[in-house]
Amino acid sequence: MKVALIADIHGNRVALDAALADIKRSGADMIVCLGDVVGTGPQPQAVLERLQALACPVVMGNTDEWALRPALEQPEDEEARRIEELDLWSAQQLSTAEKEYIRSFQPVYRLELDGVSLLCFHGSPRSNMERVEAPMSDEELDGIFGGEQADIMAGGHTHRSLYRWYRGSVIVNPGSVGLPYTYDWQTRQIYNPALAEYALLTREKGTLQVDLRRVSYDLQDLQKAVKASGMPHADWWLNDWRPENR
Repeated sequence: MKVALIADIHGNRVALDAALADIKRSGADMIVCLGDVVGTGPQPQAVLERLQALACPVVMGNTDEWALRPALEQPEDEEARRIEELDLWSAQQLSTAEKEYIRSFQPVYRLELDGVSLLCFHGSPRSNMERVEAPMSDEELDGIFGGEQADIMAGGHTHRSLYRWYRGSVIVNPGSVGLPYTYDWQTRQIYNPALAEYALLTREKGTLQVDLRRVSYDLQDLQKAVKASGMPHADWWLNDWRPENR
């Protein structure tokens, strides 16, 4: 059996379609989405349409929850202000029916994969705003997971792929489909490559394999989608992107 984990799509239907095409080629039996479907991207409605057609389980992400009840903070930082305006624009695109679909997202989702238990969440099991980071000690993670037990703990939110052991469990973060933050060590800047990230879990003959995947797509397709969307700060948003040929 194969289960694909996707997370942090952020309204990027172009990247989602690239990931889904690769997932189909992989022969996955099931997809689980770990949240942050809408917000901060050009195609929130198109992404929701695609997920509804898939009829896959979806966990409630923080930007999804925010879109249902926008709480404006009007930050003084220019970058944060622009992101808030992007998120507000995204929320304003949603119909009543689309908001009802988002309300169906679950805080956590549990799954049995041929005898292997999965606990799926966005940030952590107790909060979609909490971060699970690679350098954290087991003692720090004890506080976050609060006694929750599963063979695989799967979450998103950080936009960074992760695979690590934790007290007999494996923590997996599939990275981000729509905003895969990458650090350039030469320029010391963070950018988004035109790569859709996801994880593939394969349970076969008593073994479990976890593949962290990155699928390339044509950046020009995303640029066209952004220009056609009418989203605010489009040029600023695109300035963080780079083409990737791998």
